[in-house]
Amino acid sequence: MKNEFVDFSNTEIAFSHKTDAELKKSARLFAFMNKKWLVDILSSLGIVAVRYRFPLARKLVRYTIFEQFVGGENLPESQDNIDRLWQTKTLTVLDYGAEGRTDEADLDEARDQFLQAVAFASSRESVPVVGIKVSALSKNELLQGKQAGELNGAQQALYERAVDRVDAICKLGQAHGVHIFIDAEESWMQDAIDEIVILMMQRYNGEQPIVYNTFQMYRHDRYDFLISSHQVAQEKGYFLGAKLVRGAYMEKERERANEMGYTSPIHQTKAATDSDYNRAVRYCLDHYEILASCAATHNMESCLLQAEIIGSRKMPRNHPNLNFCQLYGMSDHITFNLAANGYNVAKYVVYGPVKEIVPYLTRRARENTAVEGEFSREYQLVSEECKRRGL
Repeated sequence: MKNEFVDFSNTEIAFSHKTDAELKKSARLFAFMNKKWLVDILSSLGIVAVRYRFPLARKLVRYTIFEQFVGGENLPESQDNIDRLWQTKTLTVLDYGAEGRTDEADLDEARDQFLQAVAFASSRESVPVVGIKVSALSKNELLQGKQAGELNGAQQALYERAVDRVDAICKLGQAHGVHIFIDAEESWMQDAIDEIVILMMQRYNGEQPIVYNTFQMYRHDRYDFLISSHQVAQEKGYFLGAKLVRGAYMEKERERANEMGYTSPIHQTKAATDSDYNRAVRYCLDHYEILASCAATHNMESCLLQAEIIGSRKMPRNHPNLNFCQLYGMSDHITFNLAANGYNVAKYVVYGPVKEIVPYLTRRARENTAVEGEFSREYQLVSEECKRRGL
């Protein structure tokens, strides 16, 4: 897909960062991941095998899907991949990927990991953003209880500790000029997360957009929430930071709504989601001087829309409020062609120990096999570049 501003079909640019051996390895991996039934089976086996340290399991994961989708096991190990991205004018969003922690000591450790990421980013022009999940800093039941108004005194104290963890990260981000992307999560705790993020924006977005909320446009109420969030930000005198995504919990959301007998928050059709996403892109670009946004998507049409608007309106392509982002290891045809044409674009670089990252990897694999054509598109593009190189 191409126009006068960007050509997403240019595989030479898309994979210029990969050696021939790396390209062929990616082709084999995407061919395998294109088989949904096989991914489902092996994802479950992979979690068990790594958790219980089956012989060779860690090595198998480490040199296949981990290598494709993860920056490294720690920050120093991720540096080479960050540098390789930077050589192609591609920025990095750092994301410590451990999930599912519940012990207070573990939650404090996650906070410390995020603080280390902010400190790491502060000295590197190539890393302007750190991504965090509130559920990595709080027990899920506290967020759900807060949203339902059901916290007792002891739970309220633990919830406030969780807010303090988020605050410590955002405060350090402001001190060093590092932006903080706060992920969206399931609808039954998203209101509580929104409340925390709005508080952080009030505290730290007065002079520039440091903290970004994430808007899941597969929810039918999120476009209106984007508008109201911007209105509140203007009234209270702070910048709105908006990361636009489609969403990652569609099946879980629909199943829970069906089981509990309430209306699903998810759009009934993909077309409705796409429409709201693109409306949100247009709204953010219409107000880009006072609203910072990031189109965090693998959807070519939405990325092309944003690139076309920026290009046709002659908006500064490198304006700090105009951004794109894709996951490390995915959609290289979007990322690197945007970078080559002067747009602000980043890779979401997840890092962490293999054992702790496996839940993230299996979720990512299942999400992308659930999206029609996602891995087949990746395989096709990599195969085209292999053919172009005569491999």
